[in-house]
Amino acid sequence: MSKPFGHMGWRHSLWWLALIALGLIMVAPLIWTLMLSLKSNSELLRSTTNAFHLPYTLENYAAILKSSGVFRWLFNSVLVAGLTTIGVLTLSSLAGYGFARLEFPFRDVLFVVVLFGLAIPEQAVIITRHQMFAGLGLHNSYPGLILPGLAAPFGVFLMTQYFKAIPKELDEAAMLDNASRLKVFWKVLLPLTLPAQATLGIFTFLAAWNDYWWPLISATRPEMFTLTVGIASSQINFAQTSGLGYLMTQAVFASVPILIVYVFFQKYIVRAVAGQAVR
Repeated sequence: MSKPFGHMGWRHSLWWLALIALGLIMVAPLIWTLMLSLKSNSELLRSTTNAFHLPYTLENYAAILKSSGVFRWLFNSVLVAGLTTIGVLTLSSLAGYGFARLEFPFRDVLFVVVLFGLAIPEQAVIITRHQMFAGLGLHNSYPGLILPGLAAPFGVFLMTQYFKAIPKELDEAAMLDNASRLKVFWKVLLPLTLPAQATLGIFTFLAAWNDYWWPLISATRPEMFTLTVGIASSQINFAQTSGLGYLMTQAVFASVPILIVYVFFQKYIVRAVAGQAVR
């Protein structure tokens, strides 16, 4: 009996070693970025191979705190990602409830049209969107950065399926107590969809925070840059920056809010990735 158990223990150890190795490979770029951000720019001009050797310094982080541009970009990203998330959750919940619970003409046809949105890449409509927003004068504005993100066909699909999974007897019981449609939605059904809303909200926030394509087109003034565009503009004009260490510090600074979101909502993120959000 000892051999099988010993053999399984050996295989179990190999799996753990493989997982640790893969984890280190994935974390290595993050560690490298953090180490470079703690080195002086003059030292990095000579060589970047000494990232794991003393001395370290916080001068790059002090420079970040003195820079008004980075905080403006951070504010823009927080505002755009936050309002986009709130808007997507609101519209997707209302649309999902309508498709799942209400009877109206061409409901199924409209739902299919919404699903078509999942198959259309953003690049296919970017020229039309740019012309439309330019005609409305919405470039270099917060509405111009937020409105495109509110079109979330996946969110509508997710919330529709979640509302369909809730027994209709709950609606009928509430209506017997003279509850209106709005009250049934707000008081009875919406609280039951919190797992799906948490999943949708997390992925929407991450997507809006990391979005680079549309802010690059819509925001042409530095004061309207989001963090992704602002940091990229610093990297493009490397000769005008304070150095490689400063660029790495900006990258670390930009990742801190995402890390905070993950720490507080990691349970929902794990459930979403495991496909357990709508169970």
